[in-house]
Amino acid sequence: MESKPKKNKMEKMATFIVDKRHLFFILYLFALIFSVIAIPWTKVENDITTYLSDDTETKQGLIVMSDSLITNGTARIMLSNVTYETALHLQEQMADCVGVSMVDFDDTSAHYKNASALFEVSFAGETTDPDSVLGMEQIRQLLAPYDASIDTQIGFDEIAQLTTEMGSILLVGAGIMFIVLVLTSRSYAEILVFLCTFGVAAILNLGTNFVFEKISFISNAVTAVLQLALAVDYAIILCHRFSDEHETLAPREACIAALSKALPEISASSLTTISGLAAMGFMEFRLGMDMAMCLVKAIAFSLLTVFTLMPGFLMLFSNLIDKTKHKKLLPKVNFIGKFAVATRFLALPVFVVALTAGFHFSSQCPFCYDYTDLTTAKQSEIQVAYQKIKTTFGTSNMVALVVPTGNYEAEQAFLAELEARPEVNSVMGLSNIEAMDGYVLTDSLSPRDFSELIGLDYEVAQALYTAYAVSESQYGDMLGGLENYKIPLYDLFMFLKGSMDDMNISLDSIMGDSADMLGQLETAQASLRSDDYSRMVVYLNLPMESKATFAFLDTIHEIVDPYYPGQGVYILGNSTSCRDLSSSFSTDNVVISLLSAFFVILILLFTFKSAVLAVLLIGVIQTSIWLNFSINTFTGIPLYFIGYLTVTAIQMGANIDYAIVLSSHFLENKKHMSPKEAIVEAVNEAFPTIFTSGSILTVAAYLVGQMTSQPVVAIMGTVLGRGTFISILMVLFVLPQLLVLFSGLIDRTSFKVKTLELPTREATGTMAIQGHIRGHVNGYIEADVRGVLHGKLDASVATGTTVNITEDQDFDASDETIQEKGGENHA
Repeated sequence: MESKPKKNKMEKMATFIVDKRHLFFILYLFALIFSVIAIPWTKVENDITTYLSDDTETKQGLIVMSDSLITNGTARIMLSNVTYETALHLQEQMADCVGVSMVDFDDTSAHYKNASALFEVSFAGETTDPDSVLGMEQIRQLLAPYDASIDTQIGFDEIAQLTTEMGSILLVGAGIMFIVLVLTSRSYAEILVFLCTFGVAAILNLGTNFVFEKISFISNAVTAVLQLALAVDYAIILCHRFSDEHETLAPREACIAALSKALPEISASSLTTISGLAAMGFMEFRLGMDMAMCLVKAIAFSLLTVFTLMPGFLMLFSNLIDKTKHKKLLPKVNFIGKFAVATRFLALPVFVVALTAGFHFSSQCPFCYDYTDLTTAKQSEIQVAYQKIKTTFGTSNMVALVVPTGNYEAEQAFLAELEARPEVNSVMGLSNIEAMDGYVLTDSLSPRDFSELIGLDYEVAQALYTAYAVSESQYGDMLGGLENYKIPLYDLFMFLKGSMDDMNISLDSIMGDSADMLGQLETAQASLRSDDYSRMVVYLNLPMESKATFAFLDTIHEIVDPYYPGQGVYILGNSTSCRDLSSSFSTDNVVISLLSAFFVILILLFTFKSAVLAVLLIGVIQTSIWLNFSINTFTGIPLYFIGYLTVTAIQMGANIDYAIVLSSHFLENKKHMSPKEAIVEAVNEAFPTIFTSGSILTVAAYLVGQMTSQPVVAIMGTVLGRGTFISILMVLFVLPQLLVLFSGLIDRTSFKVKTLELPTREATGTMAIQGHIRGHVNGYIEADVRGVLHGKLDASVATGTTVNITEDQDFDASDETIQEKGGENHA
């Protein structure tokens, strides 16, 4: 006789976790300490263009520029309600600030209009250069008494601001989650368990982001909030299981039973979310892979803490959970189920119309690939300044043209051709910047021309030309006669600067006022010319992103490329990155939509083993997604493309859980109820879970949309919150009707997966049963059984044991042993 039934693998694992909870507490404590220390190790990338494919022009051009040229810091500053004379005086003062190389301002309408002055300030250093930061601070102090709108990235840490905003969002979100959990929990102390578990998971995830080379500012900002919202289901499932088991079992045994049953259930639930997130990893735009890795890791840590840490918290706070139990605060929603039954015949045409309309209008959703002009509910000081300047003076579309250096004649030729195009407002490069007396910087001059230009003795000019020819090893040109030897003005000026410093000769004594130009040229050299590449700036009168703009970028290549056959010519700017992003979007959109739906439908087929049911669930959520994006079509508000792709994946992967929960309850109830009765009861049973998970994700995403000024993150939050809300409505008010209407078809399209057939056991009399039973026990049964059967058994026992016992014996379900009535345990 077996005195103690064998435990299955899940029970053994659960027992180990519960009994070794103090060991897990210690391990998590060390992990938390490490994670807090490691959080600053994470490198955050603020430029999403770095995630473009290596074969895009933007990516290649950025590599060239970062290796060869520097990008000077700039600022656009508008002063409102100032006179022109005051603006001129302030221009002179700003030009004297540290690090400022030039302040562009004049009396044209481009710089002075309606008593508003626009200054375009250029700095000698890059945006992060200490001199640039100090100079910008001096300018702010100078303009403090005035109504100033300052649009600049100098001194502005977008990542730090976004981190602060997301911290506030987490605090508010935690408060709202607390309220939601109070409504749906069974004990107030359960909420403490939830918060402790989520807090540990979030810190562990943040502290391990350093394992990636770098993560995007988007992933860094939204991961913690989405982790909280997406993983709340797992903790709720385990906690409710514990409450159910604890009604008849002691805390330890209840926790073991709950965890053993919740392990497969939670794992299956997480698969849809993980599969939706994983689909982003297949995007051509590598930001998708970045977000997929961070979010999947976040879900993995949430699962790990729910499985290995939360059982310990449940044991730790079990007494407090018992003392703080409360009545169910959520009301029954019988009216939803009854409404579904009454309107079931209207559901199909309504669903078909919603699906068709959603598909049609979502396909016309306006997209954008640059977020500069997007407005958010919360705006930073820079965004407010940009909008004010845009309203008064408009915007300019600037692109940088990077070409191999040295061919000044070619530069002059194509710059002149570009400047003559109607799409171009102006161009600027060394080859069209006037030096003095009608000469541009790249004009070649003889010694005589140069001496006359700057008032230098001809003999000194000849000596300079000879020195230049020797330094450049141009002996042949020198021997041909210095009077015919010509040197580009820019090259000669820069040679003079270096040579005179080496010889300790004063430039002012030789060149007089012309020496002031050399300092400006030295500053310009770092940003406009290197040993390998030259950069020119083209100002377009075309919008940032349009078909005409993208076409003209090709036209620029057609004009410039012939001058540099087989060499690299790059056009860089917001318009170029928009074109590259738009080209990858069409592919990524198809990949995300198909893969996320494909992964999820595989899971649904495996879960429910019904083709029609899987199609219905996918159809409901996909319709929700299309309806979500259709709203942008009607409002005309462009949707940033990253928001579209990520929300598509997350909404399909996460919101499908609501449909799964409702369908599972319906199928279970239908075994002993009619479909009409089953759907009423199923909605009642599923509503707390749908309400809890759905409302937390909706509110958390909405808070992100309303409380952050970063346009990309704000749009993702707004659209995800809206999409989740639409999914909840579809699951509660459309899916129930479809389940009742297609109940018979769902059954007829069900299939069975071939599994190993277990031997059937036959027994009659009194027996102790511990395990999963399928078969006839005085009537057909399939259930997890722990107890005593008085009757006839003709069934397979998938796990556990059956033990015949006599009338003078008892079976104790709490410790799974057989006892003599009134006696001791028997082995």
